[in-house]
Amino acid sequence: MHYALDENYFRGYEWWLMKEAKKRNPNITLMGLPWSFPGWLGKGFNWPYVNLQLTAYYVVSWIVGAKYYHDLDIDYIGIWNERTFDSDYIKVLRRMLNYQGLQQVKIIASDNLWEPIAASMLLDPELLKVIDVIGAHYPGTHTVKDARLTEKKLWSSEDFSTLNNDVGAGCWARVLNQNYINGYMTSTIAWNLVASYYEQLPYGRCGLMTAQEPWSGHYVVESPIWISAHTTQFTQPGWYYLKTVGHLEKGGSYVALTDGLGNLTIIIETMSHKQSKCIRPFLPYFNVSRQYATFILKGSFSEIPGLQVWYTKLGKPSERFLFKQLDSLWLPDGSDSFTLELQADELFTLTTLTAGTKGSYPVPPRSQPFPRIYKDDFNVAPNFADQTGVFEYFTNMEDPGEHRFTLRQVLNQRPITWAADAYNTISVIGDYKWSNVTIKCDVYIETPQTGGVFIAGRVNKGGILIRSARGVFFWIFANGTYRVTGDLAGWMIYALGQADIRAKKWYTLTLTIKGHFSSGMLNGKPLWTNVPVNFPKNGWAAIGTHFFEFAQFDNFYVEAMG
Repeated sequence: MHYALDENYFRGYEWWLMKEAKKRNPNITLMGLPWSFPGWLGKGFNWPYVNLQLTAYYVVSWIVGAKYYHDLDIDYIGIWNERTFDSDYIKVLRRMLNYQGLQQVKIIASDNLWEPIAASMLLDPELLKVIDVIGAHYPGTHTVKDARLTEKKLWSSEDFSTLNNDVGAGCWARVLNQNYINGYMTSTIAWNLVASYYEQLPYGRCGLMTAQEPWSGHYVVESPIWISAHTTQFTQPGWYYLKTVGHLEKGGSYVALTDGLGNLTIIIETMSHKQSKCIRPFLPYFNVSRQYATFILKGSFSEIPGLQVWYTKLGKPSERFLFKQLDSLWLPDGSDSFTLELQADELFTLTTLTAGTKGSYPVPPRSQPFPRIYKDDFNVAPNFADQTGVFEYFTNMEDPGEHRFTLRQVLNQRPITWAADAYNTISVIGDYKWSNVTIKCDVYIETPQTGGVFIAGRVNKGGILIRSARGVFFWIFANGTYRVTGDLAGWMIYALGQADIRAKKWYTLTLTIKGHFSSGMLNGKPLWTNVPVNFPKNGWAAIGTHFFEFAQFDNFYVEAMG
């Protein structure tokens, strides 16, 4: 909701993603968690708890809209990602959900550390009652006593966040097992699902798979996908962990789960220390060596005639297997045990379920760099990646001419931020390796006197680091001035001067950066030339605004010479 009472349930990719997930698995769980909030909720403060009713209304509207517009049932709702919770807000949220007939929507808190949420719940009976799940981020497989004393479900509600090579796969295999063994956590959620953002942004390729080239269609089904399959293909939400789970004598771990109807799934991992380090927290050293492990099936499980076997081995390419089905393990009559030889960096799933399958997919298009010559008149989906602000397609009713379809920055105040967003809006595009570029764009300032827009090249940072982005930024302002700066914040001024510019008029800006020099044109005429640029050597192209203001962009063109 960019503005108060602004309800549009068709923004962003998340609705599409949820619907695609439901097509594949109608029973998949859907959760919502705010990272930031619209600025208007804070009434001038960078804080979502100024008006508890208003924030709860905003969140509940999203849940109601998900059902009304997309027929999506949100199962869990969170509070504020990795930031302060407010006990009174959580109670208000529960009351408002109930009032809307959403008793089935459960609350998870606080998506940060185990404390102070666990202690707060033990001290406040109403808070204890309204929270269904305690979710902690990157718990390192361990929980705390207070969390267990609440007797609530414990989840690792954000984990992984590690480069999706085989070390990331090892990390994922280890925490999927040990979050329950060490920390009694019955859910582990990977951040993030698919790495579909420029790799040089923070946490590049920290997804279970990679799809970061919309211009080529190239994608990679990375090894963490197959690690997930070892657990998710042979269990379901609602299955139970058995109490007989734990660590193996010479390193590694095993868990066992049942549906309570006679099915059994055992997952064994022997990830070595160096093959399974996650991005956080610190992992104390441990040793894993070759061993034999004997498993005994007792009670109703002693009747099981045999188990399907799925196998992964990470590490050396010559020995590497990902989610390979091996011969079934048959238990001879009268035998209720079996022994496995285990080496380091292996993963076994032994299960009574026969539905496991290693999915196949056509060969993806080959990887290609971002096109060296690129133009965008905003009639079809853009490749821009917003780093601060929101750039949306806009139909200019007042302009029947060439600027009917534009890209418009639509936020008019700074959000209640999660990370340190910039004070300017910015959207980046292109290839991070680009050095010598010409960038051209039609721009339209909507705010008289104070408004301003820029085009930029060699932008070297984004994401949580966007405030400190360097590059070459060519700004024009509605007060009739221009500036060239070496940073987004505008502290490093390379050049400035007067220009014939005002609001509500289209201008064409051209920025050329070659070697150690840059120059700029306004409507095809040189405005500044040979301004020295020593740093950075490369980076993305970008567009943006001076503050959170309406502005439009059209006919974006970039040509990279290398």
